[in-house]
Amino acid sequence: MRAALHAEAAQALPPSLEPSCVDATHQALAELIEGLIQADSTAFPSRFQALLALMRLHIAEEGGLMRASRYPGIAEHEGEHHRVLGELVQLNLSLKRGRIALARAYVKDGLAPWFDLHMATMDAALTAHLERRAG
Repeated sequence: MRAALHAEAAQALPPSLEPSCVDATHQALAELIEGLIQADSTAFPSRFQALLALMRLHIAEEGGLMRASRYPGIAEHEGEHHRVLGELVQLNLSLKRGRIALARAYVKDGLAPWFDLHMATMDAALTAHLERRAG
């Protein structure tokens, strides 16, 4: 799974708006998603917990970056983050009851394609905004 990161934008931004921590989070999320797809039933629940925790961190980091840069697409972007986080939270409840199949299918068939699309569209638009702000 490829994660197109904000490396070019980070070079031109003032330190308060550098998305380097977000880049690292994107890479870690991509790796966790891939790891979950490959995980056996024993490892899946703990890896899912790690994904949920990292997704919360990602939302906070990227939300702060969008607010600091006065990103005009923040409502839509954060709406997508919160929709997916809500789905992960609900699936986590099922996992805690021992139901792995639905969460596993969601990660492979829902989350992985969403993440790639989100990076290619919403995160690309955010990167373009940050580049314009850096001037």
